[in-house]
Amino acid sequence: MKNQKETKQDELAAIGIGAMIVFIALILVAAVAAAVIIQTAEKLQQNAQASGDDTQEQMSTKVTLINIIIEATTAAPANHDLFVTFELAPGSEPTQGDDVGYTVICENGAGTDTVFAQGDLTGATVHTGDGAGAAAITLNPGTTYVFVMEIDECAPTANT
Repeated sequence: MKNQKETKQDELAAIGIGAMIVFIALILVAAVAAAVIIQTAEKLQQNAQASGDDTQEQMSTKVTLINIIIEATTAAPANHDLFVTFELAPGSEPTQGDDVGYTVICENGAGTDTVFAQGDLTGATVHTGDGAGAAAITLNPGTTYVFVMEIDECAPTANT
């Protein structure tokens, strides 16, 4: 009898190495995908925060007008004052009266030109309900305030 040696190649090891290479590649792809997702989430959060800050900034000085009455005066200049009742809009931050301004745009008496009357709410007082006013240093949401808007440039006329 002859001694014969047969050599067999082990192909299972080659399959294992290939599978390991594919597995490592999948881990690398997953890591890159996770980094992209995290970066996108951070960007979206920053945009949302900036939008929220912008909205809060815009809402912090909005005024809700409750009533405006022309003060009937006979002394010169007559009817150039408006008695304004207002409060800060919901969600507003406490605000100094001199930080809130107003502008009234109207035509001049001849109806040929545009005139502006402007000012701030420095003279606003807390509306106590009895016609008296208490000094208001800071305007707070949920509190009703009154002030007299002097608009000599834009004199209103009372309905009769």
